[in-house]
Amino acid sequence: MGNSDRNDRREYARMKVSVPVEIQTDAGGRRIRGDTADLSLGGCYIETIFPFPIGTNLDLQLSIETTVLIAATVVTCDPQVGNGMRFIRMLPEDREALRAFLEVHAGCRRIRGAAPAR
Repeated sequence: MGNSDRNDRREYARMKVSVPVEIQTDAGGRRIRGDTADLSLGGCYIETIFPFPIGTNLDLQLSIETTVLIAATVVTCDPQVGNGMRFIRMLPEDREALRAFLEVHAGCRRIRGAAPAR
């Protein structure tokens, strides 16, 4: 499957943006800091030399203009490179903060699937 085929399966377009992220496993282990390589309303890619196995549930804290809390699941694992994450749960106000952040970084283009700004 080509890279464009994989991107076509995504519900939301990802954009290249580096955002500080803090990762914690559901087990409550120590926090790991990293950065996103890309980000969308539905997921992100986090660069880390010690990636998590596929299926691992994680709690993420994205540092944008505010701290956004997200429950995520690892969907891809690239050894010594990083993890693809699918967002599975976040509060409505966190989702709105992330949507607004992405719109600003997309040059105010509408993010597919997001409600129009009012």
